[in-house]
Amino acid sequence: MDLLNTLVEKGLRRESPTREEALAVLATSDDELLDVVAAAGKVRRQWFGRRVKLNYLVNLKSGLCPEDCSYCSQRLGSKADILKYTWLKPGEASEAAAAGIAGGAKRVCLVASGRGPTDRDVERVGRTIETIKEQNEGVEVCACLGLLSDGQAERLKSAGADAYNHNLNTSEATYGGITKTHTYADRVDTVRKAHAAGLSACSGLIAGMGEADEDLVDVVFALRELDSDSVPVNFLIPFEGTPLAKEWNLTPQRCLRILAMVRFVCPDVEVRIAGGREVHLRSMQPLALHIANSIFLGDYLTSEGQAGRADLDMIADAGFEVEGAGTTTLPAHRADALAAAGGGCGSHAPADGGCGSEASAGCGGHADAAAEGGCGPCGGHAEAPATAPAAASASASASEARTDLVAVRRRGAGTDIAPNA
Repeated sequence: MDLLNTLVEKGLRRESPTREEALAVLATSDDELLDVVAAAGKVRRQWFGRRVKLNYLVNLKSGLCPEDCSYCSQRLGSKADILKYTWLKPGEASEAAAAGIAGGAKRVCLVASGRGPTDRDVERVGRTIETIKEQNEGVEVCACLGLLSDGQAERLKSAGADAYNHNLNTSEATYGGITKTHTYADRVDTVRKAHAAGLSACSGLIAGMGEADEDLVDVVFALRELDSDSVPVNFLIPFEGTPLAKEWNLTPQRCLRILAMVRFVCPDVEVRIAGGREVHLRSMQPLALHIANSIFLGDYLTSEGQAGRADLDMIADAGFEVEGAGTTTLPAHRADALAAAGGGCGSHAPADGGCGSEASAGCGGHADAAAEGGCGPCGGHAEAPATAPAAASASASASEARTDLVAVRRRGAGTDIAPNA
């Protein structure tokens, strides 16, 4: 296809596609899907080789969020049967982080529900960052605490944070229909605050909330403009007890097209498959590794993910390798720019390929990572997952929904069950 050849050429030059080209990727047919994946794979390999970065989420504070984000199981008024607990102590958080690091995670994402941190919260998280870094040499730490006030990003940076995550989630045009208690502009402001403080900016999106193709393209182009080093792509987990519980709009093919579009628009940044990959990509997860170069290992904020061992087997079986702690994720041009700005991520000696990172959820902003790009120790042994009630949607896309894969997280940090990476 001429379209795909053009997109590959632009991606190899770090040149942005047009909006029309990005929309055309989302409109390709199932017959063209493998061609789309292969084209996006050429761009991915140019900047990241066959490396996969592992990220591990630690849910510092779960539930009871005052914000009303429609997708989030921790939202104001949520009836989702999730774990709720207040702040983990630095030692507890470090212990949870160590489980993920032992499984191969290079970055730890510290997430806390809420509108944004108080200065006391920033101090508390700063101590947690220091503890994790003292006990785990070379690990990257990303904080995800919601909307930041002036000076807070600088304080997190001083405590040793490498990155800050705050997802835009959806387009500016549709944001007001998803959340009323804060604005799209608030989110953009927090990403800019993180950038200005010398933190690596991590910001992504949530697909599957009923948005149009134009909305997906809008938010990805906005992320490119913000120069996010890492773009987590979350796929909505329709939790029972939330307003979007019946939104089963995604198929594995649709998810792959979305990931490919993100890769073409953001060719040299870390594209992370975040929350919902198990639910919506299902058996096509290995194919997504040809597009994205980063995943979360194990569980998310309030839902259980694939077992950590299964993640590692999937990466090896697909012919990829786990990115080592001594390898720079960012390509050299991005790593150099970040280092010049005082950033810590990607400051190791450059390696071939490379690229940056966190969501939501990735670890998402607020409780957001709950799209669920969230947190908690890797899935594995421990208790059997508790399955949420099936979503009763009559739409054609819902007929393919695997609601049995939506499992509320019952294990890990904040419970009496040991982490199980």
